[in-house]
Order: sequence, then structure tokens, then C-alpha cells
Amino acid sequence: MRITGLLLLLALLGATSGCSLIPDQIDQTENWSASKFYSEAKKSLSEGDFEEAIRYYELLEARFPFGKYAQQAQVEIAYAYYKYDEPASALAAADRFIKLHPRHPHVDYLYYLKGLVNFNAGKDLISKYIPQDPTQRDPGAARASFDDFSILVRKYPNSKYSADARQRMLFLRNNLAEYEIHVANYYMLRDAYIAAANRAKYVVENYQKTTAIPKALSIMARAYKLMGLQDLSDGALRVLKLNYPEHPELAVIEAMPVPGK
Repeated sequence: MRITGLLLLLALLGATSGCSLIPDQIDQTENWSASKFYSEAKKSLSEGDFEEAIRYYELLEARFPFGKYAQQAQVEIAYAYYKYDEPASALAAADRFIKLHPRHPHVDYLYYLKGLVNFNAGKDLISKYIPQDPTQRDPGAARASFDDFSILVRKYPNSKYSADARQRMLFLRNNLAEYEIHVANYYMLRDAYIAAANRAKYVVENYQKTTAIPKALSIMARAYKLMGLQDLSDGALRVLKLNYPEHPELAVIEAMPVPGK
């Protein structure tokens, strides 16, 4: 019986030892160097395996928090988060790098990446297949994107990312102005003429040279006329006629009856 019990004990110990050596439970990265972590992360990134790239970048930073590989990992993990559809993590990683390394040669890229993250905010899976009017989305992310790109072009005018940032700023500026027009029209439909006129006036004052300007002047002219503020209506109409003589709203506004007459 003693021999049988001993054999059973040895068998159990062997089984336990065997389980501890299952490949999935062995840390394959235990003896990796910083350069090995970085090369594997870069490889995963280039292959589109963003989850794996993020894992390697995080391990690299945890085990080798100082040095050139750690710094480069902090830059590239922000991009990996962005491609992995983790915008909050991407922005946090970018902000952290900018704060820690404000004079790093790649800091312009982090501002550009922040702008891209916010630029694409709100584009969910459905919107990728069903076209949506970007001027009707919440403008918060668009304003943040515009601000990020503005910092880039102001601080780093010669950056290779600045030209694209300027083009995106023009697009965002037009969208932000059109969003204000949507809101002004909403107020017009509900007879909230003061709110509509103020919103349109805001467009005229803050979004010059955008496609929304003639729409804003038209709303101002109609709203003021409906409120009985004929001088203000005539002023907006005069500017509209001078700058956009073919605008289809001109005849409509001129034909509107003056309240109380």
C-alpha cells in the first residue's frame, strides 16, 4: 500500500508540474529586450493587429520606462489606440506625451493625431455605410479638432502635417458655420426670431468666407422683418444683395409683408 500511495503521489506531482509548463501560461516575453518589444509592436502595428501592438507597447513602457524605445512607444501607442477605435485612450496618450515631452521632434505629430481623432469622432459603424450630414452632428468634437489643428499650424507652420491640417480646418469651419445655420432655422420654425437672428449674426461675425454667410444674412433679414425691426432687416438684406445678387431669397424677403401694416 505504501508503494502504491507513493506512486500515486508522484503521478499527481508530475501532472501538476506538467500543467505548469503549458505554453499559454509561460511568459514568452520574460527575457525580451526593449528593442525586441519595440520591433514586435511595430510589426503588429504594420500588420494591422492593433490590439497586439498596444499590448507590446504597454509591456515595453512598463518594463523599460526610460530610453528612446519607451518614448517612441508613447508616440506610436496613441496611433494604435486611434486605429483600434479607442479615441479616449488615443487622446489621453497624446496629451500625456505632449505634457512630458513638449520639445520632442515628433510633438507636432501628436497635435495632428489629436486633430484626426476628434475629426473622426462620432463616425460609428452605421455612419460608415449610411451617409450622414456632418453639419448636423454635435459640434463639440469638431471644435476640439479645429483647435488641435490650429495649435499645430500656429506652433509648427513648417510641419509636414500642417498643410493637411489647414485643409481640414477649412472643412471644419464650414461645417461649424452650417451647424449654426441648422440651429437658427430650428428657431425660425418655432417663431423664436430673436434667437434665430442672434445665431445667424454669430455666423456672420465669426465665420466669414464660409458657405453659410448668405444663409445667415437671409435668416437675419427675415427674422428682423418678422419682429418689426425694419432697419435691421433692410441692413442685412442690403449686404446680402450686394454680395450675393443672385441669391434666391432676395425676392422672397422683399415680398414679405411688414408686420402691423
